[in-house]
Amino acid sequence: MDKTNCPCQSGKLFSHCCQGFLSGEKRAPTPSKLMRSRFSAFSLGGYGGYLLSTWHPDYRGQLDEQELSIRSTDWQGLEVINSTQQGSTATVEFIASFNNIDGSRGTHHEVSNFVRVQGRWLYSDGTVLFNSDANDER
Repeated sequence: MDKTNCPCQSGKLFSHCCQGFLSGEKRAPTPSKLMRSRFSAFSLGGYGGYLLSTWHPDYRGQLDEQELSIRSTDWQGLEVINSTQQGSTATVEFIASFNNIDGSRGTHHEVSNFVRVQGRWLYSDGTVLFNSDANDER
């Protein structure tokens, strides 16, 4: 059994948290869990297929599985601030922390939008409230 903590920082083991979503064995039952699993996919890299399958096709543009599989950011932490749901639409506000190539620390604060299509939650888009790294603060 995998003894690694989940990158989404739920406090659970990866095998008891996001792994089942990323492997396709389970579907995220809530927008918040989908947000956490997508963070884990970006954090770990190599899960472009999952990211594409959980992104509403009307919003993903020209992104493809190969591009989404590349781990281009060193994501370090996730804090879910708020989650709201009205019928088949929802938002999840979060702050994600990351390390830059130069070792400086940055944060990304976003409100993500989700829609439920045929019983399945999908990420549509988001509004970035704040995105900084140490270079921005100089």
